Amino acid sequence: MADFPSKVTTETSSPNSQSTQQGGNSLRGLAANVSSSMDISFIRSIPAMLMVAQICLGLLHWALIAGSPYMWAPANGWVLFVAVTVWLLTAILFFLILFGGQSRLTVVPWPLTVMVYHAVATFLYLTAFLANAASVQPFYYSYFFGHMAAAAFFGAVVTVAYGASAFFSYLDWKGDGGNAATSTVPT
Repeated sequence: MADFPSKVTTETSSPNSQSTQQGGNSLRGLAANVSSSMDISFIRSIPAMLMVAQICLGLLHWALIAGSPYMWAPANGWVLFVAVTVWLLTAILFFLILFGGQSRLTVVPWPLTVMVYHAVATFLYLTAFLANAASVQPFYYSYFFGHMAAAAFFGAVVTVAYGASAFFSYLDWKGDGGNAATSTVPT
């Protein structure tokens, strides 16, 4: 009991934090912390490239719809809703996977969740693409005909991208085992 005070340290901060408080190079430490938590191998994968394409082309798709008078065809409201909602969810999912959020949320079966998300997004985008393509009329609001036709084209491209992501997510899910019972039984 006599050696107890010698084991106590009174240091309240780490030496690195003192240098940042005194005007040290705090951006270098911040960049190292961010890059160490990023999954660099994910960025180089096909699913990540597809998600980046979905984010970029989805943004272009809903910008074309939003930049035209979409109120004249009620179907275009559905197209805009699907495009913006799926775009936001894809961006959130991309950054969640990129920064390792799935390793922190172990309760969620990620391969199955990502597969179901991409399958649902494919179906929603297919309905939005069909509604958008059906509402393109060359002589009604002819000034915005190009916008709506381009939006229909990019809607089709994004639908194909989500379909490819659903396929690769399915392969990932099947490669993971898919069922907890089959992966725990020794063979």
